[in-house]
Amino acid sequence: MVDVSEGQSSAQAPAGARTPVGRPLLSLTLASMMDEVHAHSGAVYLLSPDLPVLEMAVMAGLPRAFAAPWERVGLSAPIPVADAVRDRRLVWVGGEEEMARRYPRIAMVLPYPFALAALPVATATRAYGAVFVTWPGTRPQELSDAERDHLTAACDRLAVRLERAAEQSLPLAGEPDLPAAPLVGDTAGTLGSLEAARMVSRLPYGLCSLDVHGRVGFANAAAAELLDVPAGRLLGTHLWALVPWLNDPVYEDRYRAALLSQHVTSFVALRPPHEWLSFRLYPSTTGLSVRITRARAVAETNRSAPPPVGAGTRLVTISQVLGLAGALTEAVGVQDVVQLVADEVVPAVGGQGLVVLGSRAGRLRVLGHRGYADPEVVEWYDGMPLSEPTPGGQVLRTGVPAFFGNRAEIERLYPALVRLSDFSAWAYLPLIASGRPVGTCVLSYASPHHFATEERAVLTSLAGLIAQALERAVLYDAKHRLAHGLQEALLPHTLPPLAGIEAAARYLPATQGMEIGGDFYDLVPAQGMAAAVIGDVQGHNVTAAGLMGQVRTAVRAYTTVGQAPEDVLRSTNRLLLELGSDLFASCLYLRLDPAHGRAVMSRAGHPPPLLRRPDGRVRVLDLAGGPLLGIDGSAAYPSTEVDLSPGSLLVLYTDGLVESPGTDFEDALADLGRRLTDLGDLPLDDLADALVQDGAAAEGRPDDVAVLLLRAVPPD
Repeated sequence: MVDVSEGQSSAQAPAGARTPVGRPLLSLTLASMMDEVHAHSGAVYLLSPDLPVLEMAVMAGLPRAFAAPWERVGLSAPIPVADAVRDRRLVWVGGEEEMARRYPRIAMVLPYPFALAALPVATATRAYGAVFVTWPGTRPQELSDAERDHLTAACDRLAVRLERAAEQSLPLAGEPDLPAAPLVGDTAGTLGSLEAARMVSRLPYGLCSLDVHGRVGFANAAAAELLDVPAGRLLGTHLWALVPWLNDPVYEDRYRAALLSQHVTSFVALRPPHEWLSFRLYPSTTGLSVRITRARAVAETNRSAPPPVGAGTRLVTISQVLGLAGALTEAVGVQDVVQLVADEVVPAVGGQGLVVLGSRAGRLRVLGHRGYADPEVVEWYDGMPLSEPTPGGQVLRTGVPAFFGNRAEIERLYPALVRLSDFSAWAYLPLIASGRPVGTCVLSYASPHHFATEERAVLTSLAGLIAQALERAVLYDAKHRLAHGLQEALLPHTLPPLAGIEAAARYLPATQGMEIGGDFYDLVPAQGMAAAVIGDVQGHNVTAAGLMGQVRTAVRAYTTVGQAPEDVLRSTNRLLLELGSDLFASCLYLRLDPAHGRAVMSRAGHPPPLLRRPDGRVRVLDLAGGPLLGIDGSAAYPSTEVDLSPGSLLVLYTDGLVESPGTDFEDALADLGRRLTDLGDLPLDDLADALVQDGAAAEGRPDDVAVLLLRAVPPD
């Protein structure tokens, strides 16, 4: 387990009484680690002392903006550094394809060829944080044993140093991010700087030098002429910030791609009014060299118009929105949305609390909340009329966000709102999807917070993504409740008591689709005897469930009029064909006669039942049978009589109990037989639970599971 709540010792000195750790511990460790394995970028994260959140402390080799969406991440986030801390292991991602497969959120924001290793910084008893390092995509796909050893040893040493600092109550001093690696060698000794400048100035094409942050460090006269900007103004600025027609995230993205992948990249851009320029970027670990020329031929697929001035959005903002959008696509139900917003959005924007409000019948409903020590503070909203003067209701009604940087601001507008808990700032964001409000997202901050214009725009954009996810989730939950209500209505709530027969049944829906299916079972008293049936209608949807209900009703009706087992299946088969359904059904029907110790069975394409004798021996009943119901109107379903002496146990099941991808059906039946031999003397309800235990614990069930157990007992 990761220790995220361990505080400092009560005997420690008060804040400020100890001198911070003097040497730049994190920076030196990261630089040494990168040098040992020839990585070109990396970062150190520290675990928050009171929250399950990793916070970036130092970044090296690349601008921090590259990792902006992940500067603060929850421990539950599906990204490499969080996985490394949770699992206490090294996480290796060998390239962009593996990144897209395992961590699609990162691949969506940084779709470039690079490799990454993430490791925990932890001792045997406590986790302190994590480290990641990256390499260009040209490196080998596998991490060598020597590299693993170097990285692991460095992280272990750092964890020990952090542990000692904590024991001595020595806080870590803030450390600046590390610049790129220095140039190798001394170029001034081989080529005079003045002569180099003269040589570059004579070239017929433009040349620029950018550092790892994208700032211009040099530009020759040709570059200034092509960009139509004096060389003196270029120095120290970003090209896309100074040159209006380059103010497009697409062009900045090429710079990022070159720097992160260390591959040469290029693009063309239109300099107004009609001249196309070609940009070719040559990367190294210290920055980029850019060659600018006139494009002689531009394909029709290139841009035909310049991007409007001022229309470009900073890529870091787009990256944040994309990363969180990827997270929200994984949400299924309403509680999934609440959990993901709490884990991903709240830490990313620096918040500490969350409330998601919806509405029904003109009243506010609390859909979920996180971070509130006193739940009553949130529950106070539940059921409140929308007409009440509250910020949550006001925002939901009007669709206009509200930001309160401190308690005084919210109390001035809403004096009756006294239940504000311990938070000090709030962002009330309207959740609008398909043109209508679906709720309000309330982000709460522990300290007063200034909401700058850019931040308000980002939060409003995120609210739109949350709204779409919430709208889908509400619809899913409604369908889910409908499906389960239908399923419960179609299956028997209890099994009737029968003389001479003990019975128990279990049903597990498939976890794919709507979690509803066509498996069914029933137990019907009939003229001094009893009838049992189990079946499986093809499909996992409402149509399959509806047809299952019709089949079960038909079997009951034919049983009531006294038809023999083979006649019940023949009649049900004809009914299925008359209904005109494209679905088929398997079925196993039994007429039980416990007074005479026998059972008569007919089978329609259903898996064979198992019989456990009183002495513990188990065998598969190889019954004669006919095809699936709903295929052939002239099909016959011959019956077989089986001895059912007291103590005998019949196990009826659907194929979801024994079939799974990669498992042989015969092997699965043999395994089920062995389990019945070992567990068959258990009380029937305990045995039923044991048989479906593996399926109940599985994260993904591709098929329904139904089990009906029948044990013959001596008559009273």
